[in-house]
Amino acid sequence: MEPKDLENSIEELKATPKKEEATTMPDEEPKSDVKKVENVSEEKTEAKMSEKVEEKAEEKAEASEKAEEKEGTSVKAESIEAENKNESVKEEKKKIDYSECTEPELINVLRQLVSENKDIDIKDEVERIKSWFYKKHKVHVKEEKEAFLKDGGKEEDFVSVNIVYEKEMKQLLKDFHQIREVLVKSEEQTKEKNLETKYKVIEGIKSLVNRKESINKTFQEFRELQQQWKEIGMVPQSDLKGLWETYHHHVENFYDYIKINKELRDMDLKKNYAAKINLCEKAEELLNETSVIKAFNILQKYHEQWREIGPVVREKKEELWNRFKLATSKINKLHQQYFENKKEEQKKNLEKKTSLCEKAEEFMTKEMKGFSDWDKTSKSLIDLQTVWKTVGLVPKKDNASIYERFRAACDNFFNAKREFYTQNKEEQQQNLNIKNDLCEKAEELKNSTEWSNTTRALIEIQKKWKETGPVPRKHSDIIWKRFRTACDYFFEEKSKHFSGQDKEQKENLALKKQLIEEVKQYKITKDQSIDIAKLKDFQKRWSDIGFVPFKEKDAIFEEFRSAINVQFDHLKLGAQERDLMRFQSKVTGMSSSGSQSKMHFERSRYSVKIKQMENDLALLKNNIGFFANTKNAESLIENVNRNIDDTQKKIDVLKEKIRIIDNMEDEY
Repeated sequence: MEPKDLENSIEELKATPKKEEATTMPDEEPKSDVKKVENVSEEKTEAKMSEKVEEKAEEKAEASEKAEEKEGTSVKAESIEAENKNESVKEEKKKIDYSECTEPELINVLRQLVSENKDIDIKDEVERIKSWFYKKHKVHVKEEKEAFLKDGGKEEDFVSVNIVYEKEMKQLLKDFHQIREVLVKSEEQTKEKNLETKYKVIEGIKSLVNRKESINKTFQEFRELQQQWKEIGMVPQSDLKGLWETYHHHVENFYDYIKINKELRDMDLKKNYAAKINLCEKAEELLNETSVIKAFNILQKYHEQWREIGPVVREKKEELWNRFKLATSKINKLHQQYFENKKEEQKKNLEKKTSLCEKAEEFMTKEMKGFSDWDKTSKSLIDLQTVWKTVGLVPKKDNASIYERFRAACDNFFNAKREFYTQNKEEQQQNLNIKNDLCEKAEELKNSTEWSNTTRALIEIQKKWKETGPVPRKHSDIIWKRFRTACDYFFEEKSKHFSGQDKEQKENLALKKQLIEEVKQYKITKDQSIDIAKLKDFQKRWSDIGFVPFKEKDAIFEEFRSAINVQFDHLKLGAQERDLMRFQSKVTGMSSSGSQSKMHFERSRYSVKIKQMENDLALLKNNIGFFANTKNAESLIENVNRNIDDTQKKIDVLKEKIRIIDNMEDEY
């Protein structure tokens, strides 16, 4: 055989067979001493046979001793890493949130999952769908039964309309278990066939030894057998270790047989050494990866590549493997710590949710005296529900029980609230009758042209409206729109009436310009109380002057407000007082221009904002309790208290602005 032909064949042999077992971190890399065929004639090869046999005997004796020493540790490491890998795969599966799905939707999801996925690993997903279905089904059946009994039905006659959903769910679960049994059995049969096929490949490699044919042809057959080995699927786990040991044993025998040239062998060992150095560097770089899961999964691929690379020189073998093993151990430790931290975090989350359950259960012990107490407590409970959503996962074994406890506390409260409101329907109906009467009175007055008297009458009606309690929810929006329409109609007609009086409005315009000049010329004294009284007098005089031409009202008001604000800026007032004084000026302008609808809008807007801020305030006060056992608790509590003070000050300012609007309406 020509040397050139031999070199071409050797290049095809460089990759060591790929190991199929679960990713492991053995204490010693698989042994596979590769030799290169020397570039000599067949006669010289036979002459050196005896020398090589002695070297090989020594190498195999050493390899056997090391294998026996490392076998126990290797198997243990394989088991640990396989378990970690399974945990990481489960961790990376994206969970679908079924909490908002209805029973039919959950059935459809399960049907699609069973029909489209021929994978036995969907068991956990099926169990989650089943769990959520029966949670919702139980609640619906309970509600149906309560409604049936309330309507006079007998308990023994009750049949749920949702029973068809339960039957369909049971049938789908039955279908899934049947499919899974078939798949598991088929997979085990396939593994047994793969095991048998792989042993046939080993027998093929074994038969290559001591062939009389050319080495080129032997190489080609060996390469084909290697490819067959790689393409064969998984085998039973219990046979995996023995299978690989037998395979590597006969591969080494084959390498011994072909007597690879020492010079080419050294070159190949250097290439293998460089490749494994590169893998060591990559494994060490993974220590900087922010995602522990990602680093662990990439490391498994590096272990597969390590097994595929051939041997290195004996002097570097142990040093190189120890370096790779050290990086592997660090990453495995980080991976294990990651899951331990998650468990610890879940325990803390369980403590937080337990505390929320206790607070929710306390609400049922409070004495509720009226609608305001129920509404205030409802907001507090809703705040707890908001906080609950921000708390992360708890240990799986506690998830269902802690959720059921919190849900039961919430359900008990809202059921009690519903009973209270049901008992107070008569009171709400009386309030509805009162507000209907107020609507009728407003509608009778809306076409009146006695502007002053009617204005006072409507304002009085509006006060009575505010004092009247709530009405049934289904009538709330309708009755309010009816009342507001009548009031707005009168004030709009009044505005149109007064805006048409041109002569009087022009005189008012001249008076307001004169007043603006007076404001501009005013000199601030050293007595702040006198100055504030004077500026308020300017505002009152402005409001008393009356309407100006419509096209002039915005410009003249802006000029007045600018002049009055300049005077306010000269006073040494706090930011809050200055803001309220300017708002007083703004409302005065609205009142004098007949913009009652704008004033009503501003008042409504401030009322809504106050409610929002009061909710925020309650949530902030509630959050203080969660910081007691945290690091830097004092600084966190101090920040929350500062936010509480700021929010309360803003609420006080808004309430003062509403009071200014109400006073202006009374004067008007």
